[in-house]
Parts: sequence; C-alpha cells; structure tokens
Amino acid sequence: MEVSGMHRRLAAILTADVVGYSGLMSEDEAGTLDRVLRLRQELIEPSVAAHEGRIVKLMGHGLLAEFVSAVEAVSCAVEIQRALAEPESDSGAPPLQLRIGVNLGDVLAEGGDIYGDGVNIAARMEGLADPGGICITRTVLGQVRGRADVAFEDLGEIEVKNIPQPVHVYRVLLDPNAASREALTAGEKPWYRQWQALALGVAAIAFLASAGLWLFARGPVIEPASPERMAFPLPDKPSIAILPFDNMSDDPSQQHFADGMTDDLITDLSKVAGLFVIARNSTFVYKGQATTIRQVAEDLGVRYVIEGSVRRAGDTVRVYAQLIDATTGGHVWAERFDGDVADIFGVQGNFVRQIVEAMAVELAPREAQQIAQGRTENVEAWEAFQKGWGSISASTRKIMPRPFPTSKRQSSSTRNTDSHTRHSASSITVPPIGLGRSN
Repeated sequence: MEVSGMHRRLAAILTADVVGYSGLMSEDEAGTLDRVLRLRQELIEPSVAAHEGRIVKLMGHGLLAEFVSAVEAVSCAVEIQRALAEPESDSGAPPLQLRIGVNLGDVLAEGGDIYGDGVNIAARMEGLADPGGICITRTVLGQVRGRADVAFEDLGEIEVKNIPQPVHVYRVLLDPNAASREALTAGEKPWYRQWQALALGVAAIAFLASAGLWLFARGPVIEPASPERMAFPLPDKPSIAILPFDNMSDDPSQQHFADGMTDDLITDLSKVAGLFVIARNSTFVYKGQATTIRQVAEDLGVRYVIEGSVRRAGDTVRVYAQLIDATTGGHVWAERFDGDVADIFGVQGNFVRQIVEAMAVELAPREAQQIAQGRTENVEAWEAFQKGWGSISASTRKIMPRPFPTSKRQSSSTRNTDSHTRHSASSITVPPIGLGRSN
C-alpha cells in the first residue's frame, strides 16, 4: 500500500560510504572533515552530475544518489573508485576509500527523497563491497554487461539483513583484464560457484524454517509512522528507541555481545539531557519478534529508532548501526566498524557522539565525561558481565508478564522524564551492576 503523497518509479540507486570514518575522525577531526568535503565537491558531485544523476541526500560520511540508467550509475561508481585509487597529493594522511553499492529497483518517491527495498538493497550491496570496491545486483549486471570497461565476479546469492529473499551479488572488477581470472562476464558459472549457490540455498531454507519466516514478516520497506497513531504524544525533545542488535555471528552464544552493545547504547544515550530514550524493558520486548520500524515507533511514541547488528569471529568484530526517522522512513545516519574486539569501547563512544550529532543535539562536556566514566576498559570483564546479565534477564523474562502492553489507552504517567526513559506500568527493572552501565 502506498503512503499518501508518494509514488513509485524504477531507479538506479547508488550508495557510498567512507571506509573507517570513525577511526579517521578520532585521529584528525578537522583534517578528515576537510578531506571528505573536498572529496564530495571535487569528485563525487561532478561525477554524479556528469552521469545524469542526482544526489538525493548526504548522510554524514555517506551519500545516496539516483540515476535514470544503471549504466550511468555503474560508470559513475567506477569513475569515482578509479580516481580514488590514485595517490593523494598530501602525503602522510591515510587515503580515503569508499565502499559503493548499486541496485536497479522499485522505489517510493516523496518530494526529493526516495525509500523502499530498492534503496535498502543498494545499501546492502555497499556493505558487502571491499574498501575501494563496488558491488552490484544481478538486475544491474543485466543492464551494464558489455557496456562498461569492467569485469564482474559472481559472489552468488547472499542473505542480507531485512531483505526477504537472497540477493544475487556481483563484485565489479575495476581491471577489465581480471576477467581472465575469476570474473564472469556473461553469466558463466564454474562448478564451485554452482555448489556455492546450492549450499547457500539450503542454508537459507534452514534459516527461514528455524526463524519462523522472521525475515518475510519484517519486510524491507520502511513505512513512515503516523504521530496520530502513536500510543503516546511525541516528547518535546528528540525521542529514540534502540532495538536489540541482531547477532549475525556463526556462534549463537555471541548473543550476549550483541545485547551488550544495545545495553551500552541505551545507557550512554540516556545520560544526554537533550534526548528522550526508551528504557531497555520496553525495547527488548521486540527481541527476535517480527515487527517494523513503524510499529515500534507507534507503540512507544518515538520519532527515531536505532537498529543494528554484530558479527564476531575470534578477536575481530563487525558492528553496523543505523538511525531511522520513523516519521519519514528515511535513514538519518549509519555507521559500520570492522576491527579488533579490543577497540569496541572506542566504537561505542564514536557511535554515541555521531548519533547525538545526527539528531542535532548538543553533547555537554559533563555528559561526555559521565559516559566515558561509565565504562570498564577490560573487554573480558565487560563480556563476563554481559553473559551474567543475559542470564539474569532470561530468567526474569520467564516469570514476568509481557513488559510493554501496546494498548493506546496506557497512561502517560508511565513516563520517567528524570532519567529520560519511558517505562511501562508493569515493567520491572533489575538494578544495573557497573561495568558498562550507569548507576
């Protein structure tokens, strides 16, 4: 169903993101901002315009662009990545790299913005791309094959977050001579790719069966929430709910790590006086449930929703988070970290700062100090606490009723504005025990 004021159209969508932006900012804020600004003005904006595209919006260190032709979108992406592969004139600073994703699909357009699964899939292609690389979908390949000075490597069908069906992904090889190695230019598929596709298909069926078709139920299109349907009136200050992060690790026991990231974000953001943050008891109701951003926003009466994922393998971790304005369905901010588990506390601090900035809220020095003081620097101690906290939470849920009834007739007296959190009348909060939590 289309939302009033929106219309559908086919578009080629390009999304791009600066690799390692958080780390670059921590080393040199002013210099990094200047370099990113020059990158946009001197390379990205002219290239998009030259290929008959338009920049829909800039999102901190990322961008969303729309083209009328998939060929032009890919040509623009290739031009940008090849230009960035050239050494920068100012030596000493780490070179800027982008990840770029391109998709051809249906979008919902309203005013100057675009939404929907076409945009979401492009964003997932960006996330799969290597630093300095480009990933595209099969629909794009069908348009650009033989029309661009590049080759393509078939990565097979890949499960991506919030997209109901596997997406067939191709990596763009900027060196056309690479076609003689692993690239596939005409849909050819060697035997090991066929087996890979078969294995992925079997894994997808098993996953969907065990998850109760959760991905199908959640749905990729972000339908805007209606303030009129919200269970509570929107607060005067920016209101936000942090959904439980998904554990994307191969090891299910790493769920405590994902929950710990969620808990710390809730705790840290609740210390910011300019924000209205929903309590853990209310947001963890949605853990593992089939829901939508619109439903969460209307149930809890918030404008913004954060969702994310964590993938851990040994001492390395990938964390992805995005901030969505539920009243428009638009993405306000997104960030991804790939690195060592030992750096996780720095990642949390950067996420908090960027989220606050994205909502145009000022983080007072005293608040920043309180947030920093609330953390341990010992990753092993933090993990041990999160495992224990997870066990307490699991046993508590077994003896408690549903913490957040979604009836619109709930009393607004359940708000706790002193701590900038909102609790339901039936919720019970277990007192936090240090190690990454506020007292």
